Amino acid sequence: MTKILPPRRNGKGLPPAPMQVVHNLDRAESGAQKPLNFKVSPEFHREYKAYAAVHGVSMVDLLREGFDLVKQRRG
Repeated sequence: MTKILPPRRNGKGLPPAPMQVVHNLDRAESGAQKPLNFKVSPEFHREYKAYAAVHGVSMVDLLREGFDLVKQRRG
């Protein structure tokens, strides 16, 4: 049985077609939301989530309020 090999190519061929330019460094729209991801201990998460639930605020709103207070205190 004879193996049939694909034809040999001379050179590297044509370059890829130009792609659409992606502006990934542009700022997001002011109303857009971005994820914020960091790790905390399970105990802190449980206490934080319970506090937010008891006081009827979202965890995001609680984080924003806390950050605003830190900015006021530290300048």
